Amino acid sequence: MAAMATFKWVLQLHKDVPKAARFYSEGLDFTVSVCTLRWAELHSGPLKLALLESTSDFSLQKGCSSLLSFAVPEINSAVAKLIALGAVLDGPIKYEFHGKVAAMRCIGGHMIGLYEAV
Repeated sequence: MAAMATFKWVLQLHKDVPKAARFYSEGLDFTVSVCTLRWAELHSGPLKLALLESTSDFSLQKGCSSLLSFAVPEINSAVAKLIALGAVLDGPIKYEFHGKVAAMRCIGGHMIGLYEAV
């Protein structure tokens, strides 16, 4: 049986990450495991919510405020499969020190992120 994608987190873009983290932690009792000016990770049971600083109003205006993130065993084949099903790669696959990442728009225009660990 081939390895499959696993759900990693929901990511939201925010202008003020610490304020958004406080909103979820104090308002909905999420547990904050990381919080900086640019990035936060919160948990509620098995759900992981990631908050990322948005550096432009453009991304928030274009409906890119949430993104589903998936860990995949092999990013190139996952991207190829999703493109064949109608998704569009939103920029090139990036090679970060911790792994490969890709952003895609699925057939409904929603953003999904793919991550392959090194």
